Amino acid sequence: MQPFINLTIFIFGASIGSFLNVLIDRLPKDEGINGRSHCDFCGKKIAWYDMFPVLSFFILGGRTRCCHKKLSFQYPVIELITGVIFVMVFKDSPYMDSLTRTVLIRSVLISGVMACLIVIFVTDFKYHLISDYILLALFIFSLLLKLVIPAEAGIQTIGFDVLSSLIVGLLIFLIYFLSHERAMGLGDVYLSTIMGFLLGWQAGLVALYIAFITGAIFGVIVIILKHKKLKSKIAFGPFLVIGTVVMLGWGEKIMEIIKRIYGF
Repeated sequence: MQPFINLTIFIFGASIGSFLNVLIDRLPKDEGINGRSHCDFCGKKIAWYDMFPVLSFFILGGRTRCCHKKLSFQYPVIELITGVIFVMVFKDSPYMDSLTRTVLIRSVLISGVMACLIVIFVTDFKYHLISDYILLALFIFSLLLKLVIPAEAGIQTIGFDVLSSLIVGLLIFLIYFLSHERAMGLGDVYLSTIMGFLLGWQAGLVALYIAFITGAIFGVIVIILKHKKLKSKIAFGPFLVIGTVVMLGWGEKIMEIIKRIYGF
């Protein structure tokens, strides 16, 4: 029974991943997301039997059926990652015999947060742009998550969460302001502010630290490899996403280690 449930969740997550691919490629170009999916090369509508997540890419040999153009590996990778993340999010939910409404809502909202972070990661890395619509969706999921968990204290802690968002967001804003937008973009400021709201100021600052470390490592690798295309401008949003995901998944353990090391 458990493998079947996990497979069902994976298929659902991969289907969401297919929609995320649409958002990733259309929002930065100001294209609408309504209507049937179409070929990016010739504009022909894609048949339903060519839209199975992950599988269709390999069945078609990585090329479009209509004009035989080469498809990006982005499509199956995003679908696969989204499916796996959904399984991981829901695996701790007691859906087998004692499903509670709060736990189910929590899993749905966290999945929504992760979906937004995936879109932000790819669009900023690929187009150097973070959509305001996705940032708004991320904030709404984060706000609902705060109101639902813990349900009894959610509203009372919103004020503290707002303060946390200002603390974390202020650091990135200062870099954005002092560098005259050369080091950071306004989207990074908004994203870091939402990070603070979602994680709290302590975990949010650790997430920023992780973002700076991973960003620096990536920058060094780019310099060593002399990759001119990436060297010209490296988006910081993906590293903010990495820091957020790490703290969402392992934040409690990381904070315990930090408190043990520094004795507070």
